[in-house]
Amino acid sequence: MNLIISTISQGFIWAIMAIGLYITFRILDFPDMTVEGSFPLGAVTTVIMIQHGYSPEISLLVAFLFGCLAGFATSFMYTKLHIPSLLAGILTMTALYSVNLRILGKANMSLTKSNNIFNSYGLDKLPVNFNGIILGIIIIAIITSLLIIFLNTEKGQAVIATGDNETMAASMGINTTVMKFIGIMVSNGIVALTGGLIAQQNGFADVNMGIGSIVIGLSAIIIGEVIYPDVPLSIRIITIVIGSIVYRLILMIVLQLGFNTNDLKLISAIILALCLALPTIRAQFFQAFRNGVKSK
Repeated sequence: MNLIISTISQGFIWAIMAIGLYITFRILDFPDMTVEGSFPLGAVTTVIMIQHGYSPEISLLVAFLFGCLAGFATSFMYTKLHIPSLLAGILTMTALYSVNLRILGKANMSLTKSNNIFNSYGLDKLPVNFNGIILGIIIIAIITSLLIIFLNTEKGQAVIATGDNETMAASMGINTTVMKFIGIMVSNGIVALTGGLIAQQNGFADVNMGIGSIVIGLSAIIIGEVIYPDVPLSIRIITIVIGSIVYRLILMIVLQLGFNTNDLKLISAIILALCLALPTIRAQFFQAFRNGVKSK
């Protein structure tokens, strides 16, 4: 039972990153590879700041701001230097590896100080692993509320319009360049915030901990879309949370079946591939079924 609760707890925390990823991949239609660098950026920033005596909350805020700066770098290369989106993200991700090493001073660092956000505000008095669930719900509720409020404003609608049809948005007088800056920066800020939370939950930061993070986030998004295909934005964010929890539970079941933990990234990629292919497989199945019924 503790294993299931721990898995659900991780699902809630990782869902925060998936929400950030949703902004670029679905709302802006921008394939952003920056997240694999901004995620560990948030982690190393949080750990080094807590180690130097700063509060966990301040460290998370700074992690968010640093993530926004990473998003700014990608946005600048994409919009001003006209570097292709994928390549711009890869360049920032590559550069952030050195930045993360500079911040941390070494490849990894343990969080020796006991004060972290999971032990604050009475969360340490909850049963084991329930602190992650409660904290995840609170942060998701805050981010979701702010995101929905923003997307219902004029600026938010402009961001959505930019992602839907950039040419049409520009013809309506929308500054699509600014909208991309806003979306990519906020997205990476949320991703870096998640990195800080994961570092505090795990008790360490590693410059390589961002490898595969984009697959985890996309899996949560795709699983949520497969389970609930046509829902409004506010419900879509909830489905991302559900998708994140389902994804972590699938991984838990796979590992419990005796698979090697070294195969975790491979299993993650296979799960994502299956989820991406599922709508096509389902459509082909129903088409074959209808053809079979007509032939009779």
